[in-house]
Amino acid sequence: MKQVSKISNTELMEMAGKMYGGLVKAVVDVKKGLLVVDAELHADQEAYLIENGSAQQDLWGINLYPEKFGQDDFIEFDSMINIRPSQKNMSRDVDDQSVRNRIIKIVQDKVSK
Repeated sequence: MKQVSKISNTELMEMAGKMYGGLVKAVVDVKKGLLVVDAELHADQEAYLIENGSAQQDLWGINLYPEKFGQDDFIEFDSMINIRPSQKNMSRDVDDQSVRNRIIKIVQDKVSK
């Protein structure tokens, strides 16, 4: 698991090859602008961020597909940690478009070609 300020897509491709073959799991703190990558479970990344001062309601699980870098489907909004009835997010997706936009911006700021 790795919290990143900047990461290259090449590094993500290496991580994907070691773990799931095509994707890298990640968790984003939309309030603090943090990104954690490279863990088997989103829940592990979520726990790490909470232990380091993040609030659970600000954390969203995503998957990154390095082979699709630069395309709309580079980021997949799908994680069990996203199911939150208290925030009116009833699916594994991220239903609030403004939250999705913040996630996209954070990922774009941190991942380079």
